[in-house]
Amino acid sequence: QVQLVESGGGLVQPGGSLRLSCAASGSIFSINSMGWYRQAPGKQREWVATVTGNSNTRYADSVKGRFTVSRDYVTNMSYLQMNSLKPEDTAVYYCTAALSTAWGSSSRDYWGQGTQVTVSS
Repeated sequence: QVQLVESGGGLVQPGGSLRLSCAASGSIFSINSMGWYRQAPGKQREWVATVTGNSNTRYADSVKGRFTVSRDYVTNMSYLQMNSLKPEDTAVYYCTAALSTAWGSSSRDYWGQGTQVTVSS
């Protein structure tokens, strides 16, 4: 069993900051990459950011320069630091991890349940 649990969402004013956390736990052998997606009301889920096994990071153009993704390889945590937040950043944010549960097993994607981020004055 593998679980991803997000935390840190909430209500913030435009221009403010939030830091999301994602805890991966359970039968984890290795994590290849961790990332974040978001889904706004009435819209499709969209990719936000990814941090790979060698700490390379990639960002969607809409968040580049404002968001920073990171991970802790010891605790299997991922973080999304969100600065200069805009109302259009309002969404449910989901953590994802590409991981394997045993030596030699294929990597597959796991998802958290999501955390709500609302940017409003």
